[in-house]
Amino acid sequence: MFSKYIKATTLALALIPTLLLQSCNQKKDVENTTTEVSAPVETDLVHLSDVQMKNVTIKTGQLSTERIAKTLRLTGKIDVPPQNLISVTNPLGGYLKSTKLLPGMQIKKGQVIAVMEDPQYVQLQQNYLIARDKYEYAKLDYERQKDLNASKASSDKVMQLAQSEMNSQKITMNALAQQLSLININAKQLTYDNISKTIVLVSPITGFVSNTYVNVGKYVTPSDVLFEIIDPSDIHLNLKVYEKDLDKLEIGQRIISYTNSDKNTKHNGEIILISMDVNNEGASEVHCHLNNYDKKLLPGMYMNADIETHANVVHALPEESIVYFEGKNFVFVEVEKQTYQMQLVTIGNKENGFVQIDNFKDLENKNIVTTGAYTLLMKLKNTEEEE
Repeated sequence: MFSKYIKATTLALALIPTLLLQSCNQKKDVENTTTEVSAPVETDLVHLSDVQMKNVTIKTGQLSTERIAKTLRLTGKIDVPPQNLISVTNPLGGYLKSTKLLPGMQIKKGQVIAVMEDPQYVQLQQNYLIARDKYEYAKLDYERQKDLNASKASSDKVMQLAQSEMNSQKITMNALAQQLSLININAKQLTYDNISKTIVLVSPITGFVSNTYVNVGKYVTPSDVLFEIIDPSDIHLNLKVYEKDLDKLEIGQRIISYTNSDKNTKHNGEIILISMDVNNEGASEVHCHLNNYDKKLLPGMYMNADIETHANVVHALPEESIVYFEGKNFVFVEVEKQTYQMQLVTIGNKENGFVQIDNFKDLENKNIVTTGAYTLLMKLKNTEEEE
């Protein structure tokens, strides 16, 4: 009896390690099963049910061939041709008596922009009036000598001296009249009663003031610039292009320019001049005319410009086909009815709503979603989150 008890106890002790091992294995199996269930399964496939297909618009198509130009992106700044940038000076110098000009102020051609004052203006007018009187006297004397010479009452020499004096006084009078015109005084309207110590400076063009360099009471010399005035009607864009891209450009090519602060507002134009002088940096200048004047574009403002070079025939898809996700571009390819697979693509240039597909061989003869691609992307990502 006791012997049987010992055998039973020994058997039970022998079974304990086996039972413990089985228990551990079962626990591991349960843990592995739990881990596999909780891990999300990533997929690039999205399937739409019949109900979902009724609520979305999905259209497919295949690669097409399109003429797409390569876009050359350049930078530059707004510039003004020399004939549209005027430096206002006073040819005779003088003191600035008054002005109301401020940078940015709009002015019209012929508008008074400053009043100058100086004693030399009085002296110049005085000299002109005296010269005019001397000319009138010399002219009358010549006429008298001419009549006397005709009747042999005066010698030819006396008549010739009278003629020479008349011509000399006329030259002096006309020279002084030209000096008066430099300070905007009409010599023909000048009389003994309207001599003035002041003159006015008028704007030679219609535009706006870009800079002022003087203040009231300051004396300026003939070489001093008082104001700078810009006619913005013919501003142009001066672009910098490197020599490796010069052969891609030609006169008449159209450009689309925009500022860094407003990339949505486009300014159209065309190339009017290409400089063949390459500087030390290996760059040259390209001058472009803008089709429409925009008062927001000021000289010196930095601009970006896209220039379309010669177009090539390439494989392309509508821009709506491409979805951008996590720094890459994708399309959806129909693999079965109502089932679509997301596929990576590399893209090139864009034009007229189409985008060039560089890895087109991966998509040949495949039905690609052209409308509703972003809808499929949202459905795919939501499905992954649910899983």
